[in-house]
Amino acid sequence: MEHARFIAAVLGLCAVLLVHAAEGRRAMELSSPAFTDGATLPIRFARAPAGGRNLSPPLAWSAPPEGTRSLALAVVDPHPVARNWVHWLVVDIPPETRALAEGASPGGLPPGARELVNSFGQPGYGGPQPPPGTGPHPYVFTLYALKVRHLDLPDRCRLADFQAAIRGAVLAESRLTGYLGR
Repeated sequence: MEHARFIAAVLGLCAVLLVHAAEGRRAMELSSPAFTDGATLPIRFARAPAGGRNLSPPLAWSAPPEGTRSLALAVVDPHPVARNWVHWLVVDIPPETRALAEGASPGGLPPGARELVNSFGQPGYGGPQPPPGTGPHPYVFTLYALKVRHLDLPDRCRLADFQAAIRGAVLAESRLTGYLGR
């Protein structure tokens, strides 16, 4: 299973790099000092009912491409049981930002950045809480470099609304996936 995940991750990365090269986009690299891509998320980032402290993980990224006017972050669980459960949406991140500290949500985001309501119904970060017995869930962190300064979205919006708002404005994107199961 671990080997299959590794191959899938490598193929996914190759596809992203090919798309960026074909479209003339320079790739950004998203990472975390707390976990590596494809690894298990440390339990402290999970919600309390899952044994965690509901801390948003630390994230860091390389410089976005020229012309970036803002960044946006989406953390989504695409597991079939979760059905694209939104754990965190952050918009209007200043383009000079290169990292978010552990526990940045709530209150530790750069000036101007805005946290939208997650699928738990709360603004900000809502950590993993996978149902017991459903296997490891992937938590996909996606950072978008946008050519717009502001996304005109209400605090409560659906993932589809967020995706529609960034469509056509994405200069580059990068993903980082952590897994957690109970």
